Amino acid sequence: MGKGWLRGAKRIDSPNFDARPEGGRVSLVVIHNISLPPDEFGGSGVIELFTNRLDPAAHPYYASIHRLRVSSHFFIRRDGELIQFVSVENRAWHAGASIWRGRERCNDFSLGIELEGCDTLPFEERQYAALAALLRRLARRYPGCDIAGHSDIAPGRKTDPGPFFDWARLGVQPGRRMG
Repeated sequence: MGKGWLRGAKRIDSPNFDARPEGGRVSLVVIHNISLPPDEFGGSGVIELFTNRLDPAAHPYYASIHRLRVSSHFFIRRDGELIQFVSVENRAWHAGASIWRGRERCNDFSLGIELEGCDTLPFEERQYAALAALLRRLARRYPGCDIAGHSDIAPGRKTDPGPFFDWARLGVQPGRRMG
C-alpha cells in the first residue's frame, strides 16, 4: 500500500480530504451505502459527487446535494470493482457528525468504505467478496481496528449500510474488531 493507496484499486483522486489530526491513528472502519441517483446503480453520480463534479441539472435530487464536499476512502460497485478516492493516510469526509466509543469526529480516526447500494435492496455477492478482501488487507495494516456501520456512529441520523447488509457474511458484527 504505497503512500496509503491500495494496489489493485482504481484510483480516482477526490479533493475532499485533509490531514488526520495529531493522534488520529486509524482505529475504526465505517461501512456505508450510497447510490446516485437514489436506488439506481452503475452511473457516474457517486464519482462525480466525490470529485465535486456533480451536475445539479442531471437529476432532480442532485440539485439538493451538488454543493456537498464529501468523500470516502473506498467505493465498491455492484460488480465488485474497488475504487479508492483518498489515501488511507489522510482523513476522508465520510462520517459527518459522529461518535464511536466516546470519541467524536470519527473522520479523524476512521476509514470509510461505501458500497453501491441502498436501504431497500440486498447487496451483491461480488460486493461482499470485494469487501471481505479489502477488510483483510486493512486488518493487516491496522490490527485491532473496530468495524461499524454509519448507523452505529450516527444513530438517528443515518441508516446505512441498512437492513439488507449481512454482517454475518463478513464474519463480524458491528462494533467488533476486524481480523
